[in-house]
Amino acid sequence: MEKLINYIKLSKLEILKVIFPTKEQVRNAFITVFIVVTVVSLFLALVDAIMSFSLSKII
Repeated sequence: MEKLINYIKLSKLEILKVIFPTKEQVRNAFITVFIVVTVVSLFLALVDAIMSFSLSKII
């Protein structure tokens, strides 16, 4: 039982060391990820369209 109590105390101490992000940091990260994913998906769509068009002309 003593080990369990010690474990819980140490866990609480570790949780107090955690630095959680602010709302602004979360929002900025979300916007950054959204923009990167959008740009990459548009690039891949463009490459796919070019390859489909060129392959259809070859065949």
